[in-house]
Amino acid sequence: MQVIRTIEELRHWRRGQRGKVGVVPTMGYLHEGHISLVRAIRASCDAVVVTIFVNPTQFNQQEDLEKYPRDEGRDISLLEANGVDAVFLPSVDELYPPGVSVWVTVEGLVDSMEGVFRPGHFRGVTTIVAKLFNLIEPDVAIFGEKDFQQLRVIEEMTKGLLKSISIIRGALIREDDGLAMSSRNVRLSAADRLSARAISRALRGANSLFFAGETKASVLREYIIANLSEEEGVKIEYVELVDEITLKPIAQIHHGARVCVAAWVGGVRLIDTIAFDGVNQS
Repeated sequence: MQVIRTIEELRHWRRGQRGKVGVVPTMGYLHEGHISLVRAIRASCDAVVVTIFVNPTQFNQQEDLEKYPRDEGRDISLLEANGVDAVFLPSVDELYPPGVSVWVTVEGLVDSMEGVFRPGHFRGVTTIVAKLFNLIEPDVAIFGEKDFQQLRVIEEMTKGLLKSISIIRGALIREDDGLAMSSRNVRLSAADRLSARAISRALRGANSLFFAGETKASVLREYIIANLSEEEGVKIEYVELVDEITLKPIAQIHHGARVCVAAWVGGVRLIDTIAFDGVNQS
């Protein structure tokens, strides 16, 4: 596996690839959810490059950026063990040259949920992903469904920039206790982790109510809010039931509609989501 740190090295590596190239953008501190993305994209690509870059422009709080977990050596070993062809580990100055200010924005899809509670977040996401796409020129890219709004924003950005890149949706991977896998989970104390399980439990319960015939979004939303409010240590930021394409709130739930949740547990911000699929998960 080739470890690449500069744009010049990356372009040299890319020129040497003859088959289909896939990219897995990450911020590092990799877990099984990331590795599942590597495995999923490997099936359709001849070469896979993983990017590891803790993007400062998508953080709203300096403290959150500083606390974001990092372990470069572990990440490199994990990727090599899983057959990745190259890993791109650029510096901030490499991707944000001093004195240069260029932004890529998407309108509409960013006006709710994360876009409300993290102003400017998506501008940072779309700008860095657009830069990575321009540098790597991948045929395929994969993004996890846990960050579902981000996934939809990137799909629309790719379409709007006329990029001939296939975007694969990577399934959300959960821990054994139901918690959605996230690099931030390592910051949860044992007690906080117990509290955090209430998030996935509430989502499964709402989906089971849908299975039983409940289709009113207001009823399902209140069910989730009530369950999370009962759990000490969980502070709800938002609970939204939305159309999977437009991300606009809906009144009646249908198959494929989605609930997105953000909550704070022990000073750690967690997000989760499920699609209402009508499968009994009680």
